[in-house]
Amino acid sequence: MLYFDHAASTLPYEQVVRTVGELMTLHYANAAALHKSGAEAMRLVERARSAVAGAFGAKPDEVVFTSGGTESNNFAIKGTVFSSRKPKKHIITTAIEHASVYECVKQLERQGVEVTILPVDGQGRVSPDSVANALREDTVLVSVMHVNNETGAIQPIEEIGRLLADRPQVRFHVDGVQAIGKVPVRWKEWGIDLYTGSAHKFRGPKGVGFLLVREGLALAPLLAGGGQEDGRRSGTHNVPGIVATAQALRLTMESMDERRTRMYGLRRKLIGLLKDIPELCLNVPEEEERSAPQIVNVSYPGMRPEVLVHMLEEHGILISTQSACSSKSLKPSRVLTAMGLDEQRASGSIRISFGDEHTERDIDILADRLRAVVAKLKPLERSFS
Repeated sequence: MLYFDHAASTLPYEQVVRTVGELMTLHYANAAALHKSGAEAMRLVERARSAVAGAFGAKPDEVVFTSGGTESNNFAIKGTVFSSRKPKKHIITTAIEHASVYECVKQLERQGVEVTILPVDGQGRVSPDSVANALREDTVLVSVMHVNNETGAIQPIEEIGRLLADRPQVRFHVDGVQAIGKVPVRWKEWGIDLYTGSAHKFRGPKGVGFLLVREGLALAPLLAGGGQEDGRRSGTHNVPGIVATAQALRLTMESMDERRTRMYGLRRKLIGLLKDIPELCLNVPEEEERSAPQIVNVSYPGMRPEVLVHMLEEHGILISTQSACSSKSLKPSRVLTAMGLDEQRASGSIRISFGDEHTERDIDILADRLRAVVAKLKPLERSFS
């Protein structure tokens, strides 16, 4: 099988797998315990915190470990809203955010928080001007993802951060789950207050993530309990997962430049081959400066995407529809709909995402088998629409 679903989850590094196993065996004590074994576990956590901080030019106490991207996004958004003393609260976000942001702000909206959801252009990018025009006196948060999880479109984070520079009362949150290890991240330089990461997107373990929190910002905790993470995130530390996250992040960042160069080459090759299949429509920005290297989204209008997914699986290719969190939904992609694509195109999309193991030969195989599947489905096109 050729696995082209790295935007959903990645193969952990072998070193990471070994680290998790060793730590589960050797350092199983609760890091909050007062005895020697607990203190050793806590030293491992703090060493990992320093390593994660160093990868982003942050201070160790600006790193909060969580269970992953969904918790980090919810913590950033709800923690900001619940800590604000403003009588009225307003959030700005975009129509293409991951469900862990989009549904979070929708939940807050039902609870009385005012929400502005900004449109995007045909390439899936939000305009900084629209962010500026949406700002109000009661705005407490702007949340814009770094790299879109369905199309790979890079959002103008630096420009948005610049326009928020003179609005210190407005916090800037960025979901960086699909960006880390694929595109540069300069969170402080770009004026970001809160930045989300998830380990299993950069070859770390599942169920572990972090939120970078700019020094001095107070966030209301989501979880009440033992007061771990300096009172910001209660719950027993996942010591093996946290240490493995730091290890995976180090390995990923060390190879980022080579990875970007190689993946952009694979992306160019795949896009060129897909253009030779007339039934398919590309849904990604072709300009490389506007798109991350690891994601290509394509539609077969009139064809249900799960049919493509299952037929490709029979041919030894694993891909996904939409994001993994939405892949079981039969609704049109919210992201592609926001880009102005019609229902057939937004309903018939598949996502191909690369990993470290892929070669140009793999891209040739993928394109050949996709071409064969499309040729087989062409006579049945209308019956699936």
